[in-house]
Amino acid sequence: MEKTYYDPKDLKKFGNITELQPELGKKFFDYYGDVFKEGALTQREKSLIALAVSHAVQCPYCIDAYTSDSLEKGADEAQMMEAIHVAAAIKSGAVLVHGVQMMNKIDDLTM
Repeated sequence: MEKTYYDPKDLKKFGNITELQPELGKKFFDYYGDVFKEGALTQREKSLIALAVSHAVQCPYCIDAYTSDSLEKGADEAQMMEAIHVAAAIKSGAVLVHGVQMMNKIDDLTM
């Protein structure tokens, strides 16, 4: 396998972030764990959201983790791809809606 900036093996080292700041690391992992517990949303729904957000923020570690997690939680490929399309639509919409700011600036500069 060709070496890339992101090493998939590093995902397994995520827990090591507590080594340099144990107190804050523990707080993060406690919070993170609580977020993904069953609540108003199922764990499967939360995993699909995490998968979609992973693509929006372009985190390869998260994409790997939540692809596996979504499958483990019972999501199928169509649901996973649909979640990614939702993220893509929101992200592209967010880019385009900022076009209004540009249009406002054009009006300010040309009036």
